[in-house]
Amino acid sequence: MKKISLTGIKPTGDLHIGNYFGAIKPALELAKEYDARYFIADYHALNTVKDPKELNLCIRQVAAGWLASGLDPDKVIFYRQSSIPEVFELATMLMAFTAKGLMNRAHAYKAAVQENSEKGDDTDAGINMGLFTYPVLMAADIIIFDSDIVPVGKDQVQHIEMAQDMAQSVNANYKQQVLKVPQAGVQEDSAVIPGLDGRKMSKSYGNIIPLFENEKTLRKTIMRITTNSQTVEEPKNPDESQIFMLYKLFADADEQAALASRYRAGGMGWGEAKEELFRVVNRTLSPIREKYDAIMADIPSLDKILAQGAEKARPIASATVKRFRKAAGVD
Repeated sequence: MKKISLTGIKPTGDLHIGNYFGAIKPALELAKEYDARYFIADYHALNTVKDPKELNLCIRQVAAGWLASGLDPDKVIFYRQSSIPEVFELATMLMAFTAKGLMNRAHAYKAAVQENSEKGDDTDAGINMGLFTYPVLMAADIIIFDSDIVPVGKDQVQHIEMAQDMAQSVNANYKQQVLKVPQAGVQEDSAVIPGLDGRKMSKSYGNIIPLFENEKTLRKTIMRITTNSQTVEEPKNPDESQIFMLYKLFADADEQAALASRYRAGGMGWGEAKEELFRVVNRTLSPIREKYDAIMADIPSLDKILAQGAEKARPIASATVKRFRKAAGVD
């Protein structure tokens, strides 16, 4: 029997190529080795997204983006967090075994407190209970599906450690394995994709290359990449160019070698390098973009895919909650 992997996807806006190479592709590779489950973490998004139209659209955009990128709902379980009420029952039960001090140490909460302190505000200003108890709901997301492995970056390992702590506390109290203790699949070599300004590609920096923009907008965006003042005639080091770093993500080995040679020889300006980048990026993204547009043009079919995923997920979630209820003496 394959081990179980779980990937949560927060619906927080437009997907970009940093998401694609840094998160989406590695996560989809898990389906080759694991019994993979993927969910849209729409209740987590409520902590920051308060506009109902924005959240509704983001949920569909992110779901469509993963499907367009290659997620096969017939081979994995793909669902919305909000469609699994057992998750929220489990979160309530886990809270009875979670120390407040553990929540005080959560990175997101500590960062918010620190930000308030630096502003001279009350330390808890603007911090809702959704943010404070975020690790409990995340633990419920993970534990409820008997997850063996949760792929995360180094900065998210704490969430898995907290889920382990909660599951172990429950098991120790009832002197039996009521809940499976998950493990972190730390992505040591997860790709850091440079943005338009050379920093890590991030919506917060405003330096992204969107995955699903039309061809004209994609070209304009790529032509905005920051470069140095080297002239056309000067040789250039491809290893120091974010244009070439991005190019390597999309071009084959022969193309990479040929363009690197042109960099080193001189005679090629940054505008021409950007055109080469646009060519290979558009070649890869065009079919993905077309699939995405087709999915977004048929929202009822998209919602049906997510509903069918929830139908597959709920019996698994229900079995976990029943084990806990029985151990606790509720049933």
